[in-house]
Amino acid sequence: QVQLVESGGGLVQAGESLRLSCVASGGTFSTYAMGWLRQAPEKEREFVAAISWSGRDTYYADSVKGRFTISRDNAKNTVYLQMNSLKPEDTAVYYCAASVLVPRRVPNEYNYWGQGTQVTVSS
Repeated sequence: QVQLVESGGGLVQAGESLRLSCVASGGTFSTYAMGWLRQAPEKEREFVAAISWSGRDTYYADSVKGRFTISRDNAKNTVYLQMNSLKPEDTAVYYCAASVLVPRRVPNEYNYWGQGTQVTVSS
């Protein structure tokens, strides 16, 4: 069983940056692909970014491509999401998730989830 704990959320103004972190425990972190997903009020959870177990392959939603960067440090059991040029439409609860074998774009295909961290971007 893998436990995931996110941190780094907060309130920022449009154009500013945040870095989210997610620390994993209880499993072999380096064997999992990792993802970040988000859910805005009254909207379905959506894919943001994913990274392969090695960190070599990354994937992004079109809405964040060029602004967000996902990375991981397997020695620290941590995955990061660097968010630059934030927009009000990025406001959501951001979740870290782990998937077996390969990165996923579909939220329901993730095996383990964190509790989420709130990101609010004011205009």
